[in-house]
Amino acid sequence: MRQALDTHQRALAINLDPTTYGTFAEIGAGQEVARWFLQVGGAAGTVAKTISAYDMAFSDAIYGKAERYVSRGRLVEMLDHEYPLLLARLDRERTARSRYFVFADTISARNYAGSNECHGWLGLRFQTRPRAEPSDILLHVSLGDPSNLLQQQAVGILGVNLVHAAFFGQGPRARRFAQLQAGLSLERIEIDFVEFSGPAFAKVEGRVLAAELVGEGLARAVALTPRGALVPPSELLRKRAIVLERCGPSSTAAGELDLRSAAREHARERGDQQDEPLLLRELSLHVAEGARRPSASAVQRRCAKLCADGLPLLLSSFAPGVQLSSFLRRYTQQPLAQVVDVARMLGFLRASSDPRAAARAFVSLGELLGLDVRLLVAPQEARELRARLRRAQLELSQLQLPDAGLVRADQVGLQPPQSHLLAYLLASGCAVPLGRAGRPRAALKSRARARSRARASRPRAG
Repeated sequence: MRQALDTHQRALAINLDPTTYGTFAEIGAGQEVARWFLQVGGAAGTVAKTISAYDMAFSDAIYGKAERYVSRGRLVEMLDHEYPLLLARLDRERTARSRYFVFADTISARNYAGSNECHGWLGLRFQTRPRAEPSDILLHVSLGDPSNLLQQQAVGILGVNLVHAAFFGQGPRARRFAQLQAGLSLERIEIDFVEFSGPAFAKVEGRVLAAELVGEGLARAVALTPRGALVPPSELLRKRAIVLERCGPSSTAAGELDLRSAAREHARERGDQQDEPLLLRELSLHVAEGARRPSASAVQRRCAKLCADGLPLLLSSFAPGVQLSSFLRRYTQQPLAQVVDVARMLGFLRASSDPRAAARAFVSLGELLGLDVRLLVAPQEARELRARLRRAQLELSQLQLPDAGLVRADQVGLQPPQSHLLAYLLASGCAVPLGRAGRPRAALKSRARARSRARASRPRAG
C-alpha cells in the first residue's frame, strides 16, 4: 500500500519532475503556494516566475480594472494574462519538453479587525503534455482558521495539493477531490465551488460535482442554481433575506411546501415593504445512524426535482438542528424564515413525557431562535399529521388535534409545559401559523396602534 505524501513531498515531487514549469501569481494572502516550491529545493526546475500585486493600482495596471478583487472574474483575468506571457517568453526548446502551467489565487484572509468574509479563489491553467491546449481548474474556498497566519498556511497547502493532483492525480474524480484536502480539514478550509474546463476534462453536471463535494467531505454545503449549475454560496446568499425549506433525501415529492405562497402570506402578515426574499430549498444528505446513505444517482434525481419549479438549492451535510441557520448567518444578517409543517413544528417542541427528550428539543429550539429564525408553519391535513407524528414516535396522548381537515399551528392542543412554550412562540411571532382566514395580523396591529394614538391625543381632565 502506497504511503500518502505530505505537503513537502508533493511540492518536491513537482520540482523534481523535469516537465512541469510555470508561473505563480498570488494576491491577498502572501505567496504561500509559491513559498512551498521555493523552500523544498529544486525550485529552478518548476518556477519560471512568482508575482504578488498587493496594491490595487498595481493589480489594475497588470490585469485590468476590477469591480471585485476577490472574484472569479479577477482570477480568470490573472490566468488570461499570465499564461500567454509564459508561452511568449520561453524558448522553443523548453516548449517542446515542458508542460506549462499558471497557478493563480486571489484571497481575502482575516483582516486585523476580524470583520471581513474570509474566502478566496484559486485556479490552475495547465497542459497535460507539451504543446497541448490548456485546461482549467477553478476553486472557491471558505477559510475557517481563526488567524490570518493559519489561513495563509491552509491556502499554501491547498495550492500545492491542487498542482500535484492536476499533474500526478490518479483514479476517479472523487479520489482526486480527496487529495485536495490532504493535510487539511473541513474546519480549516471548505471547497464550495469547483469548475473544470478544457480537453483534460469531460463535461460534468453541476449536480454531480455538488454531490461529490459534499459526499467527499470537502464542503458542508454547496449551492445550485435552478438549472443545476454550481455557484459559490456567498454569491447566492450574501445580504439576502431568506425564506427556506429543509428537505430530506428520501422524499419523492418535488417540494414539500409551497414556498412562494408562504413568503407572500408572511409578507402580508408583516405589512412591510422589505426587499423580495430569496426562496431557497436545502437538501440534506445527513442520514441517521444505521440508515442507508442514498446513491449518487438518487441524489442527482432528487436535486433535479427540487430545482424543477425554478428555485435554487443548497446541498448540505447538515443534521437537523441549528447547523443550517449558523451557516446562513455567515453570509447574511437579514431576516431568516424557515417554512415547516405542523408535524415538524411539534418535533421542535417534542411533545413527550420524557423530560430528557423535551430538554434536548428545547435547547435545539432555543439555539434556532437565538439566530433570529422565524418559523412559518404551514397547515397540514389531520390524517397525514397523525401518521407523521406516529412515525416520529411523538406521543399522541399529549396532543389535542382536530379530527379532520387542515390543522393549523394555532389549533393544536398540548399539555404543560409544552403548551406554554407553544403559546409563547405564537404570541411573540417566532412561530407564524399560515393559512389563517380573516384580516392579516399586520392590519389588526395597525388599527390597534391607530386607536392607541387616538386615545393618547385626547385632552385629559384637569
